[in-house]
Parts: sequence; C-alpha cells; structure tokens
Amino acid sequence: MDAIRIRSSIRHGAVRPGPLASALTGALALGLLAVPQPASAAAVTIAAVQGTTRVSPYDGQSVTVTGIVTAVRSTGSSQGFWIQDPAGDGDPATSEAVFAYTGRTTPPTEVGNEVTVRGTVSEYYPGGSADGGQSLTELTSPRITATASTGNALPAPFTLDASSIPDAYAPDAAGGSIEGLRLDPAGYALDRYESLEGMRVAVADARVVGASTKYNELFVTAEPAENPSVRGGTVYGSYSSQNAGRVKVESLLPDAFPVADVGDVLSGTTSGPLDYDQFGGYNVQATALGSLTDNRLAPETTRAQAAEELAVATYNVENLDPADPQSTFDRLATGIVTNLASPDIIALEEIQDNNGATNDSVVAADQTYTKLTDAITAAGGPAYAYRQIDPQDDADGGEPGGNIRVGFLYNPARVGFTDRPGGDATTAVSVVDSNGTAALSVSPGRIDPAHSAWDNSRKPLAGEFTFQGKTVFVVANHFNSKGGDQPLYARYQPPTRASESQRAQQAAQVNTFVKQLLAVQSTARVVVLGDINDFEFSGTMSTLTDGGVLTPLAGTLPAAERYTYVYQGNSQVLDHTLLSPSLTGYEYDIVHTNAEFADQASDHDPQVVRLKP
Repeated sequence: MDAIRIRSSIRHGAVRPGPLASALTGALALGLLAVPQPASAAAVTIAAVQGTTRVSPYDGQSVTVTGIVTAVRSTGSSQGFWIQDPAGDGDPATSEAVFAYTGRTTPPTEVGNEVTVRGTVSEYYPGGSADGGQSLTELTSPRITATASTGNALPAPFTLDASSIPDAYAPDAAGGSIEGLRLDPAGYALDRYESLEGMRVAVADARVVGASTKYNELFVTAEPAENPSVRGGTVYGSYSSQNAGRVKVESLLPDAFPVADVGDVLSGTTSGPLDYDQFGGYNVQATALGSLTDNRLAPETTRAQAAEELAVATYNVENLDPADPQSTFDRLATGIVTNLASPDIIALEEIQDNNGATNDSVVAADQTYTKLTDAITAAGGPAYAYRQIDPQDDADGGEPGGNIRVGFLYNPARVGFTDRPGGDATTAVSVVDSNGTAALSVSPGRIDPAHSAWDNSRKPLAGEFTFQGKTVFVVANHFNSKGGDQPLYARYQPPTRASESQRAQQAAQVNTFVKQLLAVQSTARVVVLGDINDFEFSGTMSTLTDGGVLTPLAGTLPAAERYTYVYQGNSQVLDHTLLSPSLTGYEYDIVHTNAEFADQASDHDPQVVRLKP
C-alpha cells in the first residue's frame, strides 16, 4: 500500500491510511524498519530537487539534502517538516525548500535545526491526479542522518506583495499541462508561487478576502488594490483576471484560529512556509499570524418596496430541512424580514425534503416550508404562502437523499397566485395563447423536466402571479453546479470548465420558454431568477439572454458591488435576476448578508428587484 498516494483530508471524505499503514509509514519515516534501500542516495541541493519546472527531475529517486528546519507540522495525517537552504542557488525559478512527509508520526526534529535528510522524492497530488490540480514536491520516508547544529536563525521570508506577484495568473498552454514548462516567476503568479514552494513567505497587513471557515482557514490578498469590492473583498470579474494576490492562510500555531470576516485585516506580518493543497491551492502555513483587526462588517439591509412596487427576490437557503436547528430558520427569517424587507415574492433554492439527507422515498417538503414561513411570521413578517412541486426521488442532484428543489414564497396580502392544476414532477408547463394573452398550462409548472438538460439537476419552476391586476410570470432556477471543473490553479491552463456544457443546455431551455411567452404576448412581464451557478460574463448568461429576451441585472451594478458568493477569496456572481423587455422600471439590489461572513445563515447572498410593472 502506498500511504502517500491515499493521503488527503477527511473533511472531504477522502480515503485515509488504516492503523497498520500509518504505523508502517511512521516507522519508515523514523528509519526504524529494516527495508531495502537504494544502493546510493545522491547528495544534492534542495534547489536541484525542486528544479526549474513543477515536477522534480529527481522524482522517484532517493536523495540526501541539507537545510534548516523552518516549521514542523505535528498533528493530523499530514505531519512532517519543512527544510530550507539558507544560501540557495541564486535562480529565482528554483525553490530552496522542500517538505519532508512523516505521515501520522511526529517529526523527530525542531525548528532551527540544521539537518541532513535522506528520502525519496515524490510528486504528491493532494486531490488525486484526476482533478487537474498541481503536485507538491516532497520527501517521503524521510530519515534524518545528521543534525549539524541547533538554534539557527531562519532564512528571511520572501515578501508577497504587488511588486513580487505578477498580474498575469498562469501561462496559457491551450488547455494542456504546464508541468513541463520552465517556471517564469516574474511573468506569472502561479509560477511565482511554485518557485517558492516550501519556502518561508510573508504578507504584511493582509486584508481578508475570504472569511474564516470551520476548517480553520481564510483567504487574504497580498495585492490590496487588486479589484477591490466595496466591502473589502476581491471581485472576480473575468476569466482573464484571476486575482493573483489571493492566498490561503492556515496555522501551525497552537493558538485559536482567528474568526475573521471579509474586510478584516491580519495586521502586522503573517509568515510561514508556502504549501499547496487541493482546497484552494497555494497557502501559507503560518508560524506567525498578524493580529486580527476587526473592521466590523455589518450585513446590508435593503429598503422596503413602495405600495406600487412589486418586490421579487431570490435566496439560496443552503440545504434547508426541518432537522436544521431552529436558530437557522430564525436567522433566515430575520434576514428575509429585516434585511430583504419582506419581498412580495421569493424564489427559494435548496429547499430539502421533510427528512433532509435521510436517503429514503420521502420527497415532500411541506414541513420545511411550514417551519420557514412560521419563523418569518414570528419575526414580524407576512404570512407567506408557498407553491412548489415535489421532485422525483433522487432525480434532481444535490445532497443524496435531500431532494432539493426550487419553490416560491409569496405574500397573499399583496400578490395573487394563479393556480392551474396538473403540474407535477414529470409534466412540462407550456405557454397558452388566450386571445393574444400569454398564460401557463399549469401553474406552478416545471420547464420540460424530461429533457436531458435537467438530468440529475433541479428543474426550473414557472409560476403565474398577479399584482394590482397585472400578470407577472416568475421562473425560479437552480442550474447545475460547477462540480468537476478544474480549479483556477490547475496544472492545465486554462482550466477546463466541464460543467458549463450542461448549464448551456439549461440556459437554452429557459431562453426558449421565455421566447415562447413573448411570441404569444410581446409585452409579457417575465422575471427569471435564481442560482444560475455561473458568472455574469459567462457563456451560460449569453445563452440565457440570447435574442435580447432577457436583461441581466448584475451588470447594471458598479463592478465593485457585483457578487453573491465568495469562493477561495474571489467575490463572484452566481445568483442572477433577469427581466423581459417590458419591465423597464426597476431598482435592483444584491443584499450582502452572508457570503462575506464567517458566521452565515447561508453561503449565498440574496437579492431583490423592485418593479413597477
């Protein structure tokens, strides 16, 4: 068994070595077992091991290297130590440090020791080689053969800032691998980071651009002027600009990890060896953490709609089911009542069935809706009614057994819903021509649920509403996720976004449906909204708006305000609201209440449009 190749993080369900494998790995690391050894282990510099490309020229070979121990990781299944050559070879393309992996065994050395280590050079892919991520050059089965001295000063850290990180993110290999390319640390950010793999790095007064998570990690930017949001984040605005200054911070310190929101600052110096993992790419394993400056970011609140305005919102409530604590429902309810000002219609995404992730035949979600609407009423909001369609069991993707779906809440004191029976999980809604006026065949109804575009994905829900005597068609969406896409920091550049293919089909389906409505009634009032799972500049949005039948609203906001989700330090738009041509009088607001915060009711920010239909 190769324990190295199955090493990964348990938090994502990866395989871990069993007790026997762990014991063997630890014994090997300490040189306690008599195992066959190569006839020789070349004495080389660490820079020679790292080489000038992403893959070591010594991959698979036994080597002996010498350096100063700069950090030790002594917990978990990825224990080991970093060693760095304080002299180096003078080539900026070669890293002067390497990680020695000891598995679950506490490393037998201390920071400041100058050691000679014998081990086998390995290219370890933290996410497995299939996900497209990069490798980490490391020494496996390391054995310290000599400790020359102790208490040595550590090499000065390399400063990460706007002057040292290139604006260009990665070389373009037309989708191919960049592993064999010589590193150009002055030309590309990914090459700069790779050239520093394992070395001590530092970032000063680092602004948080991705809030702390339960995994004790956060994202900072080493380039504070790079596409800043109005609230302290870093906005992701195009495929050609990946925000090169983002870097993840974890900690090797025994102190509690800081609980930070976007816009907070790690004041002073944060430093440690530069590592790489599958959950964010390059990261600082901090041996020194700046002190947290809390800038007291507050959730936003939008204004209430006027009597003549119809307020339509969308909110992804993140796998909500009755087993969630009452506090989750209460927080969502307060957000709807206070921060969203009780919209007239709310398209909800990720409503789960009545027993959530229990994988059985239950598909009904009436208890989920009732628990949420009761919480809204208790928070001082209106007595919302709801409309939805139960999916077929395990046919709509999401968490296994959860049967997530989209649905509507609406305030019957302000809005009417036109119920037309017959809509179910498999019946397609169609457009009816009633003497030149568009109507739905069933309401609510699902858009072409049998089409392959919706395989293992949520089906859009169309509903026919009335507001002050006028009909408004609302289509709630939750397109398929980005799961399976190669990461921005992949070894394949540009990375493949395989999930876009299905979203393109889904966008075409919704676009066709809107065109059918407008073909019957060119003045039909149509609102399309929800979690589209793609950016405002994406091909998905181009397909969704084809023919000018829908106007996307995210692009009407200033660039610094365009985001509904924060992922790996990038503030980005995944949720959208789009309007048909007749809806020209509107006011649109993304209400930042969740995505920027360590403590959040959902991972998405809601949004609302106030219409004068």
